[in-house]
Formats: sequence, C-alpha cells, structure tokens
Amino acid sequence: MRVLLVEDTVGLGEAVRDQISDDGHAVDWVQTLRFADASMQATAYDLILLDLMLPDGHGIEFLRKHRATGNATPVIILTARDQVSDRIEGLNAGADDYLVKPFDLSELSARVAAVARRYRGDPNPLIHLRDLEIDLGDHRISRGGLPIDLTAREWAIFEGFIQRPGMLLSRAQLEDRLYAFGAEIESNTIEVYISRLRKKLGREAIITVRGMGYRLETHD
Repeated sequence: MRVLLVEDTVGLGEAVRDQISDDGHAVDWVQTLRFADASMQATAYDLILLDLMLPDGHGIEFLRKHRATGNATPVIILTARDQVSDRIEGLNAGADDYLVKPFDLSELSARVAAVARRYRGDPNPLIHLRDLEIDLGDHRISRGGLPIDLTAREWAIFEGFIQRPGMLLSRAQLEDRLYAFGAEIESNTIEVYISRLRKKLGREAIITVRGMGYRLETHD
C-alpha cells in the first residue's frame, strides 16, 4: 500500500514510518496539514495515518474537509487524546479507526492490515490462488504446507497483484508500492523483484505484457 503519515513529533514519526515500511508499505511522511493536502493532490493513497494536533491546524477539520469532497481514503487517527468524546468525534468525522498514544507498533501494524482488508472487501485474510495459500494478515504464503518466504518489498509488489487479480499493473504502479517521495529508483528495480517472485512462486505466476506491465496469473 501507499501510506500517508501526518505526524509532527519527529521520534514517533520516524518509528511509525519505519514500522510501516518494514511491513512492506511505501510511506510518505509529512508534518503539517499543508503538506498533507499537497501530497494528496499529487498521489493516490491507500491509507492515511493522521495525528490530530498539528502545527497548522486540527486533524479533525482536515478529515471533515476531505470527507466532504467525497474522498473515501481510509484514515486511522493517531492521537494522545483519549477521552471517549474525542474518539466519538473522530469516528463521526469519518475516521475508520482510532489509536491512542502511546501505542504498540505491532498493534498499529494489525490495525493497518485490518482496515486494508475491510476496504478490499475481504475480511477473511486467508485466500487461495492457484496452488498457493496466502494469509494477508500475517503476510505468509505457503505451497503444499511449505512456507514461501518473501521479503517486505517482494510482499509489497505481490500484494499489489493480489489486490487486482488478473489486472495489468504498470511499472510505475509497482514502483509506487515500493517507494516514498524522494527515494532513488534504479531503472531495473521492478524487473529484479519480478524475477525474484517468479523464482519463489513459479515462472508462470507473473506474466509480462511487453511495453505495458505485468499481470498475476490467477489460473493454472
């Protein structure tokens, strides 16, 4: 997924960014609502992690504004405000989940995965594809009961295909799953990861459509 993190506390922002990146997601971290707005105009995000008390405004108003325009990007609020009334206000404004600081980073990962599954219409994290058994919640893949280990970035690309089974994904779409703004991208990066996935999942698992992109083969 491509995640926008809006958090002005540097230590927490770094910890959350690193955690979500280690889970296999691309993270863009901004520290003001102004930069959050600019990022959303430039990029289609799969999830927003939103602090409430920011230097240039309140996250609730930011959320209300974007919901009023029809933006349905899932939002998890991250805040130190732990009153029940605060949680109700956040959820009524359009938040999908609410996590009170300080929180365990593993819990954050679980909340992110749960929200992502809901928006995919797939509350059950266990799916079968060809001869593979895939646990979306735990990022596990097995074939015939034997585990197939993927790195975080291999999983990020594979998850992109899983979210759009049978659909063609361009190199740019796959790069967006790996890299936040400012990251350097080698010209053959996607080809390298596709090659690694084929070695682990089978040569015919991912089909190349020359000049256009790649597609996950969903049938034997």
